[in-house]
Amino acid sequence: MKNASDLLFFSTLARQPSLAAAAQELGVTAPAVSRRLAALEARLGVRLLNRTTRRLSLTAEGERYREDGERILRDIESLERSLCAGHDVPSGLLRINASFGFGRRHVAPAVSAFARRWPDVDVVLHLTDRPLDPETHGMDLCIRFGPPPDIHVLARCIAHNRRLPCAAPSYLAAHGVPGTPQALRAHRCIVIRENDDSFSTWTLSDGARTVKVKVGGPLGANHGEVATDWALDGHGIVLRSEWDVAPLLRDGRLVRLLDPWVGTGADIHAIWPIHHRRSARVLAFVDFLAGRFSGRSVAHSTGSLEPGNPR
Repeated sequence: MKNASDLLFFSTLARQPSLAAAAQELGVTAPAVSRRLAALEARLGVRLLNRTTRRLSLTAEGERYREDGERILRDIESLERSLCAGHDVPSGLLRINASFGFGRRHVAPAVSAFARRWPDVDVVLHLTDRPLDPETHGMDLCIRFGPPPDIHVLARCIAHNRRLPCAAPSYLAAHGVPGTPQALRAHRCIVIRENDDSFSTWTLSDGARTVKVKVGGPLGANHGEVATDWALDGHGIVLRSEWDVAPLLRDGRLVRLLDPWVGTGADIHAIWPIHHRRSARVLAFVDFLAGRFSGRSVAHSTGSLEPGNPR
């Protein structure tokens, strides 16, 4: 279905006055749109758009690609409507991918409740230590932290989230409280080696500034819950999702540090392949998950500490 997603992408792009406007419409960056367009033109072997600093204009080939492409998309939509007629009740197999910790604590209970609501849907929950590409691994739906990966998928933010630096009171009593993000360099930090990110560099923002801090310590893991357990044991500072550590912050087992600094890009998204844009079971689960999370509050009373005031 990559050709269909390219048609949908170009149809959207061709109706915008600039790459920046197209990027805003698609919910991605302008460089991402430019790279996608260049890859499409390279695959087709023709130039589709003339670009200037002020505007975009279609070439003859681009006009044909847009017109015939939109006709093909209408035909696909008509076919899917005819196939789905009378079958809007969610049913069939739904394959979901999520991370180990968030999947076990939050997605699995949601699946249990969803299965009672929609008994004709068979759900397979596949938990992994790194996100899977839905097309490559045959997933119908993936739960991701941070912004959606690209414009080849559909996405919906299902919960707002922050990554918070935190540590156990026992660690802070022994090593003190960092007063600035840069002070983390002198502390024992528990790094989480996941995805393809630079695990030893933490990116923090206070809303106005963003800094990157090289951190290190004697312990590292590829599993966030293990890192949290080590932080609870007093081994160091950890940067973890608020959805994961909120209960520990509320009961004082962990303490938030460096308020208002937070890690960047942590909102939780559901993503699914474009060819599932009308799938009743996928859309039903996304709606169910978003509704379930919207009714749950992640506490913001995090018991943060100021430098020199360890508990």
